[in-house]
Amino acid sequence: MSIDWRSVDRWLTGDAWVRSRIPEHLVQLCDLIGPRWASTPQERSAADYIRAQMQAHGLASARLEPFQVDTWTHEPARARIEGRDAPVDVLPYLFCPPVSVTAPLIDTGFGTLREVEATRMKLAGAIAIVDPAFEPFTAPTPFPIRLRTLAQAGAQAVIAIDRKTGGRTEYHPATDWRTLKVEPHPVPTVDVSRETGTLLRRYAARGARLSLEVKSRAYQATTANTSAELAGTSWPDAHIVIGGHHDTVLNSPGGNDNASGTVVVIETARTLAALAAESGVRPGCTLRFVTFSAEEQFLQGSAAYVKQHYGPEPLPLLMINLDELSTGFMKGVVLQFPELRGLIERQLTAMGDGLATHTMTQLDAWSDHYPFSLRGIPTAILWRWRFFGKYPESDFHHEPDDMADKVRVRDLKEYVGLLARLVLRLSHVPPGEWPENRLDARAVQARIAEEITSPHRTM
Repeated sequence: MSIDWRSVDRWLTGDAWVRSRIPEHLVQLCDLIGPRWASTPQERSAADYIRAQMQAHGLASARLEPFQVDTWTHEPARARIEGRDAPVDVLPYLFCPPVSVTAPLIDTGFGTLREVEATRMKLAGAIAIVDPAFEPFTAPTPFPIRLRTLAQAGAQAVIAIDRKTGGRTEYHPATDWRTLKVEPHPVPTVDVSRETGTLLRRYAARGARLSLEVKSRAYQATTANTSAELAGTSWPDAHIVIGGHHDTVLNSPGGNDNASGTVVVIETARTLAALAAESGVRPGCTLRFVTFSAEEQFLQGSAAYVKQHYGPEPLPLLMINLDELSTGFMKGVVLQFPELRGLIERQLTAMGDGLATHTMTQLDAWSDHYPFSLRGIPTAILWRWRFFGKYPESDFHHEPDDMADKVRVRDLKEYVGLLARLVLRLSHVPPGEWPENRLDARAVQARIAEEITSPHRTM
C-alpha cells in the first residue's frame, strides 16, 4: 500500500486539533465520575465509558477484561499530640495496615542508617518522624529500605514528611514497586504536610508523645481493564499496544494522573479510526488500545493483562505507555530497552518535529509498561515530566486537587497528533524488518534483583 505521508500527517494533525473531544472526556472522567479507585463503582463507570467510546468510534472487539485485584480502603486517620486538643492531619500510605498507638515522637532525620543508629536507644516502641527525600551529599538509600531499618530498630509507626508545602499531602507507597507485589508494610506509615512535619519535629525535641490511629482493611474485589482494536491490513496477527491507566488513588479526580493519558488513548484511537473510515488509510499491523485498572495498586491491571494475553498470544512488537501526559509537553520517546532505538529514531526523523529518542539505564517500575518489560516485551513511554520540563502549576499528584483544570488541553491535542502519526508509521514497518526481540524475561528479572537496592532513577 502506497501512502502519501505528507497528506496523512496533515489529516491526522488537523483532526487531532479540530475534532478533538478531549474537554468532553475530561469532564466525564474527572467531574462527573470523579475518583476512580480500582474496584469501586466509579472506576467501573469509567471503564464502561471508555468501552462505549471505543465502540462508537468503530473499533473492533471493544470489551472489558475482568480480573481479581488485591485492594484496600481506610477510614479517616486520626492523630493528636498528647495534652493538646488540636488534631494532626495525617494520610495513610497506600495499603497501610491498621494501627493504634500512643508513643514518644523521635526525629530520625532522613532515616539513614547513621541517623537510626544515633537514635536506636529511643526508637523501640516509638513513632519515628522521617523525611523520605535523600539526604544531601549522602549515598542515597530507597525509602522502603529506610522504613525496614526503622522497623528493625523497633519503631511502632512512622510519620513521613511530604515534600510539598501549603498543607498538602498525597498517597505514597511504602514498598518497592519493582517487586510487582502487594507486600506487607515494613511499619505502619502515614504522610503529613511539610508544615505539619516541621511542627512535629519541634514537639519531638520537647519530648512529646503522639496518639495515632489508622483503621484500614485489605480485601479482594473484581475490576477490569478495557481493550479495543484497529485491525491491520497487511499483518493483522502482529500488533502494537498503546495503553494507559484509567484508575486513580482514593479521593482524587485524577486529572493529570491519569485522565490525561486515558483521553489520549481514546483520542488516538478515534483519530486513526476516522482516518481509516474517511480515507481508507489503515494500520499495517493491528493497533490495540488498552486502558488499565489498578495501576495505582501496584500495577495489578497491566500485570493481569500481560498474564492473560502473553502466554497464548504472540508478544506485541511494542508497548507504548501513556501516563501523566499533561504535566509536560511531548519531547520524544524513551525506551526501556535499546533494541528499537534506531527504528524509532527513523520514524521520528521522518516526521520532522525534532523529537528525540532515549533509553533508560534502569528498569522503570513506576507505571504500566513495567509488567510488559518484565515479560521481555519492548516498551516505551513518551518523554514527559519525569525527565524534564514539568509545569509548576501541574505539580499535583495523588491528591484531591489533581482536577481537570490542571490538564493542558492544547498539549494533549499535540500528543494525539504526534502519537497517531508515529504509531501509524510503525504499523507499516513489516514485522520482519523490526529488530529481533531477544529480550529474555529471566535476564530482566536478574537485572531487577541487582537494581532493587539502588534508588529508582530514570534519567
